Amino acid sequence: MAIKIIIIGSGVGGTAAAARLSKKGFQVEVYEKNSYNGGRCSIIRHNGHRFDQGPSLYLMPKIFEETFKDLGEDIKDHIELLQCNINYNINFHDGQQFQHSCNLSKLQRSLEKFEGGGEDTLLRFFNFLKETHVHYRKSIELAMRTDFQNWYDFFNIKHIPTLLKLHLHSSVYTRACKYFKSDYMRKAFTFQTMYMGMSPYDGLAPYNLLQYTEIAEGIWYPKGGFHSVLESLEKIAVKHGAKFHYNSDVQEIITDGNGVAKGIKLQNGNVINSDIVICNADAVYAYNKLLPKTSYAEKLGNKKLTSSSISFYWSINQVIPQMSVHNIFLSEKYKPSFDQIFEDHSLPDEPSFYVNIPSHIDPTAAPEGKDTFVILVPVGHISDRTDIDFDDLVKRAREHVINSIEKRLKISNFRSMIEHEMVNDPRTWQSEFNLWKGSVLGLSHSFFQVAYFRPSLKCKIFENLYFVGASVQPGTGVPVVLCGAKLLEKQLCARFLEGKVEMNTWSKYFSFLIGLLALLIFFFFGFKNQL
Repeated sequence: MAIKIIIIGSGVGGTAAAARLSKKGFQVEVYEKNSYNGGRCSIIRHNGHRFDQGPSLYLMPKIFEETFKDLGEDIKDHIELLQCNINYNINFHDGQQFQHSCNLSKLQRSLEKFEGGGEDTLLRFFNFLKETHVHYRKSIELAMRTDFQNWYDFFNIKHIPTLLKLHLHSSVYTRACKYFKSDYMRKAFTFQTMYMGMSPYDGLAPYNLLQYTEIAEGIWYPKGGFHSVLESLEKIAVKHGAKFHYNSDVQEIITDGNGVAKGIKLQNGNVINSDIVICNADAVYAYNKLLPKTSYAEKLGNKKLTSSSISFYWSINQVIPQMSVHNIFLSEKYKPSFDQIFEDHSLPDEPSFYVNIPSHIDPTAAPEGKDTFVILVPVGHISDRTDIDFDDLVKRAREHVINSIEKRLKISNFRSMIEHEMVNDPRTWQSEFNLWKGSVLGLSHSFFQVAYFRPSLKCKIFENLYFVGASVQPGTGVPVVLCGAKLLEKQLCARFLEGKVEMNTWSKYFSFLIGLLALLIFFFFGFKNQL
């Protein structure tokens, strides 16, 4: 008889896991609290306008291709990808604009405008690209392909050569300063850490891999919306026998007296038993709200989180030709704006923000002659501060976005073009998607919250309980979570289908001691190689 798996949540991780595990012969049932799948990666529709509720940047395309290939499918049979001719229009406070492109000749001309026309500008950029390429390749190898479920997986001497190439003693912003002279370009090649809900002044240097994939692999958009990826994965899962249950809010993960997960209890009182439970709900929320109280849950609830966002979904009554598919508006007070998000847990006085206009690449996203706008304004997550008025922050964010578009792009009376508005803010991210404190990307990616230090795919407290998603290994972001689903598949197949056992105790300690010694050498002397 097939082993039964219950998956809580039909986000990217839950849906990908359902497809992978059902193909392997597990009996899979998915329970989703909302009436739609995808979680944050879902669609909103209104009067012919289609909005991507969350992700809109299709990056690291090879990971998506690999996911479908593993499922015995060709991604081209499921998704039509459209490449952006211009990656972004980056708009600065003084009205100057930088076009970020995969086209090297165009990019060179844009760089020379801010960095100077000498040969040195291009050489410095190529050196930056070389470093980010190394970070990209090595980070995929170490962080996304390695299962750190045990301490001896991390403290392994084989990781030292990779760690030495990752500039872990530096931040994304510090590395950018080495290659770019102007404040404009330092901003233009560091804001990408916000994809991971982090400040470029805190984000570890390897996260500039994002800048590499934008240039080397391009920015794409799935025709019909980002949600089409999830729709395809669900269809594949169903083809292999998986069942999806919507409007099924989980109240509790049931555990027995021996600490073994036995199934779930829904809000309506129904109990569903299973052999394995996989939780794709936010891990911090799950440990604190769905499981028996533990000290680990309390500790997890106080860890550093990514930012939240105030997201506007605007139906525009005409086409706005001055804007591209992806538009970035950067604050003049760059560092203070990040400090206000991550230290004050508030909205910056002058926030940077992102505008996605899918109708500029996919006409099906809006009625003819109109545009669809999705605006993301990063803001601090819900905190203990009693003086935060989110209604006021939403109003301030709205006025700042409208005024910035009108002033920087010289579009008069832009506010009159907004026919209809919908909004998500930290409160709705928390209530609609059970995101802890409204943090849209889960736990942050500081050094001691990545790899082995990040919550494991396999729960260390309750047996037969597993996790997949942004707040567990390997981390946040759609392609990264897809890698997590693959690691989870390998882990479950090894244990339940192949019967593999763990390394013996003496081997664990020997590996740990050798690895720890090597890591100590790295932390004491490795920084000299990174200057």
